[in-house]
Amino acid sequence: MNALSPLLALPRQFTLRVGTREDLDTLVAIDRDASELFARAGLDVELADQQEFVRAERARWLRSLVSGDTLLALSSAGEPVGFAAAATRDGESYLDQLSVRQSAMGFGIGSALLNATEHNSRAGGARSLWLTTYRHLSWNRPFYERRGFAVVPETQCGPEMLAELEFERRWLPAPDERVAMRKSFPPNT
Repeated sequence: MNALSPLLALPRQFTLRVGTREDLDTLVAIDRDASELFARAGLDVELADQQEFVRAERARWLRSLVSGDTLLALSSAGEPVGFAAAATRDGESYLDQLSVRQSAMGFGIGSALLNATEHNSRAGGARSLWLTTYRHLSWNRPFYERRGFAVVPETQCGPEMLAELEFERRWLPAPDERVAMRKSFPPNT
């Protein structure tokens, strides 16, 4: 019996906590596990640890951890099973990464992490939440669209979002499939 058994037996029982700098290796392990889905879809995203994209990604995640902008999902046994790392692009909230271990997918953990990130963004005064993703994979763009996100034409992206897309397209497979998405929040009343 593995550490995720309680989560699998009771799929709605998990908790969220704010990540700390000590969680960086945990984030990397969760993301590596989740990224195996991309390989099965024909996208080889396995990059060497010293490769520029990986170093930049880990540096961003560490900044998110240090600033208190990363949420970890824990199984009822306390095992980390997912995370959401947030940042800022062009003065707006940006979901830098959302990853869930494969064995914990399909139980609402990704949605809970996304909802909590949206809540934190709104509480911080954000007008919207941005992200980048693959538009052609059934578990990416459609997942976000069902939650109110829409693909944003590049002509409506700010310089930091355009730079993010350009950087991802330089290193990740299927570069033409990378898109920016945004969920706008209604004004506070």
